[in-house]
Amino acid sequence: MIALVDCNNFYASCERVFRPNLENKPIVVLSNNDGCIIARSNEAKEIGIKMGEPAFKAKKKIEENDIRVFSSNYALYGDMSNRVMKILSSESSKIEIYSIDEAFLDFSNIASCKQKALFIREKVKKWTGIPTSVGIAKTKVLAKIANSIAKKYCKNGIFLLDGINLINRALKYFPVQDLWGIGTRLTKFLNSQGIYTAYELSKCNELWIKKNLSILGLKLVKELNGISCFPLENQISPRKNIRTSRSFSSGITKFEDLKESISCFASNCASKLRDQKSYTKKISVFIRTNPFKLNSKHYIGLKSLDLPTATNDTLEIVKYALKSLKSIYRENYIYKKGGVILHHILPDSNLQLSIFDSINREKRKSLMSVYDSINNKMGRDTVRLSVQGQNRKWRMKQEKLSPCYTTRMSEILNVKI
Repeated sequence: MIALVDCNNFYASCERVFRPNLENKPIVVLSNNDGCIIARSNEAKEIGIKMGEPAFKAKKKIEENDIRVFSSNYALYGDMSNRVMKILSSESSKIEIYSIDEAFLDFSNIASCKQKALFIREKVKKWTGIPTSVGIAKTKVLAKIANSIAKKYCKNGIFLLDGINLINRALKYFPVQDLWGIGTRLTKFLNSQGIYTAYELSKCNELWIKKNLSILGLKLVKELNGISCFPLENQISPRKNIRTSRSFSSGITKFEDLKESISCFASNCASKLRDQKSYTKKISVFIRTNPFKLNSKHYIGLKSLDLPTATNDTLEIVKYALKSLKSIYRENYIYKKGGVILHHILPDSNLQLSIFDSINREKRKSLMSVYDSINNKMGRDTVRLSVQGQNRKWRMKQEKLSPCYTTRMSEILNVKI
């Protein structure tokens, strides 16, 4: 059996953990630059706040219903996610972390799946304050469906989808568009073929499925029928490219401001690279103006560099990023977005050093180790390059940002006794 543990309204729940006065109050969390609504508490959903709705369009509802609004606090959400995943890892010998707020657990040799799920759910809630739902079934796809049922209809937040009669009943009421991996295009096609539920899809001819939905579609259908085709992947695959990009809260014209932002993006990419013990052989930098602003000049600049030696060193990656930026920067443009992308990612086992390399790699490796250690312990950018700047006028808009309660000593909660 497989269990899918999913954190309920994760971003909103993280905000509530440190603000218990917001329990049972409507909450929404905004995207980068406070643009769109990307998370809602159940209370906000009931009011009619839509996912992805621009914040300015929902302003009237927000004010009329006293909805609490938060900017995305990725440092807080990332840390809370790590805490939840550590708890889940301690309760299962095999776990696949699927996203920031959900994970699949191996329940193969569990005597009572429901009791185990209840224990895990209570432990996560007690240790982190985050509420969860648990769906249990024979396959990942069925576990996804079970989790959806648990979240919507089960007071204890747990649903075991087992037995042919119960599975068929659940599939008959489950819309095909809500299935894992079925997007808008496939939904339209399936509906045109008279397929509206997961049950109807599960009974389709395998040859027809393979022809029209590819091999992945066939695996999905087999999973609906209780045949496991997507095993748990407890080894996280290294990313094939690493990217950090941002839309700027206001337009940037000065090279110095772009230099700061690109340096920060490059530094962030380098840290991610070291986290997965990899190196890069190619770096790309891009900047662009706002394509939707009709009364201003448009420009997109992109530069890629092949590196002489594969590296994960922040100093080197920032240096090459700035070299690329310098070649694409044009004066008298208002830049709205920029980013850094690392390509040709290599594991450290495949690293080949050049005899012409003038850098002391061992010394730099030790430096980066200390650099990461301090930032992991004291908070991101505690140690940073001077070129990354202090003022950061380009930083994304976060007017309703909550404190980083768990990652910054200066923002930790004080308890009055």
